[in-house]
Amino acid sequence: MEQKQNRSSFSGKLGFVLSAAGASVGLGNIWRFPYLAAKYGGGIFLLIYIVLALTFGYTMIMAETALGRMTHKSPVSAYGAFAKPGRKNGFLGFGGWINAVIPVLIVPYYSVIGGWVIKYLFEYLRGNAQGLAEDGYFSAFIADGASAEVCFLLFAFFTLGIIFAGVRNGVERVSRLMMPVLVVLSVIIAVYSVTRPGALAGVAYFLVPNPANFSWMTVVTAMGQMFYSLSIAMGILVTFGSYMKKDVSIEESTEHVEIFDTLIAVMAGLMIIPAVFAFSGGDPDTLQAGPALMFITIPKVFASMGLGTVVGVLFFVLVLFAAVTSSIALTESAVSTFEDELGWGRKKATVLVGVIMVALGTLSSLGYGPLAGVTVIGMQFLDFFDFLTNSVMMPIAAIATCLLVSRVIGVDKIEQEVELDGQPFRRKRIFRFMIRWLCPVFAAVILASSVANAFGIIKM
Repeated sequence: MEQKQNRSSFSGKLGFVLSAAGASVGLGNIWRFPYLAAKYGGGIFLLIYIVLALTFGYTMIMAETALGRMTHKSPVSAYGAFAKPGRKNGFLGFGGWINAVIPVLIVPYYSVIGGWVIKYLFEYLRGNAQGLAEDGYFSAFIADGASAEVCFLLFAFFTLGIIFAGVRNGVERVSRLMMPVLVVLSVIIAVYSVTRPGALAGVAYFLVPNPANFSWMTVVTAMGQMFYSLSIAMGILVTFGSYMKKDVSIEESTEHVEIFDTLIAVMAGLMIIPAVFAFSGGDPDTLQAGPALMFITIPKVFASMGLGTVVGVLFFVLVLFAAVTSSIALTESAVSTFEDELGWGRKKATVLVGVIMVALGTLSSLGYGPLAGVTVIGMQFLDFFDFLTNSVMMPIAAIATCLLVSRVIGVDKIEQEVELDGQPFRRKRIFRFMIRWLCPVFAAVILASSVANAFGIIKM
């Protein structure tokens, strides 16, 4: 577990926090969180999500970051560092590789959605707000294979260019620029949204918990969203932890990341839910449009506003920044794995990841157009990759990490790593209880319920 002499590193705590927050703050916050909150109870969903983020989420971020810093390795080698000689291909090998493969599968289809964001931003910049609001616009765009593919490639190559530049010059520098801008834009749009006539009813629905809206699926969905939103079990935090210096506080950094991420999720809810409430006259079905919310419903809302074009530009700049920071983190994790496991340099590893991104991303990009007739277990390629990674592989990866920490490494060693900065581990008891018992159980519940939902056994 000795540190590689040429291992890249963040400049300090701010570099780690902004990069890790950038990994967490993405389409999961801006797009997925608001429609799930609207569908599963508004304020009660928000309350449950915050409780889970401060317990389950906190524990997993701490464990993964500490694991990365202990080993100074990406996921595969980090897991393998604790294997007995000749045993690396067993449980530890599986746990490391599933954490490593997840970003490789996510970033291609994530880049496709990033390409959609680029298309919408371009159309708002050229003053086509009314065109974007027309029925059928989005369906026609994604069915046009050439147009969707070009936008996907633009997003993918922009991400790869940043990764090519390195950890400090690429990942950290872009995060330092984009994250403050993202916060400012989210505040501006949220203030504008909540001041629209009729929007206060949406604010109350989103912020005030109503026990009557509670259901078991509210808890399950909030748990699933927390994985997606906090970038847990994607190998990202192990990789970023491996770039963290020993004198940086893991606990303080984790607290900053979870607060930052949760605040952006709340701001996203305030941007979208009140505006859609005002636009639809409080019709909850409009809010529950699911994935279509950002690309179909929101343009209609903006078109009905006096400053719709300006708000549309600001909103999609914000979404683009959020998507870029997350895609950088996903790609960085994948590149780091190939560097460590194949002994390659950054440039060669980035090229390989780029080839995989283009190949798998093209399947997702064309999956609603020329390849619409080709499905996997009844799903288009993008939907299949999303289901495979978020509903199956990530819960399994989380369970593997919990078992690694609690049964192999030992919680005491993780606590020693956390306290290297000389500060006491304040939430030690919560960490011990969650990592040993509740986190693996919660992850198993997410896995079982998500798979059952996908195959129609239960409806979420």
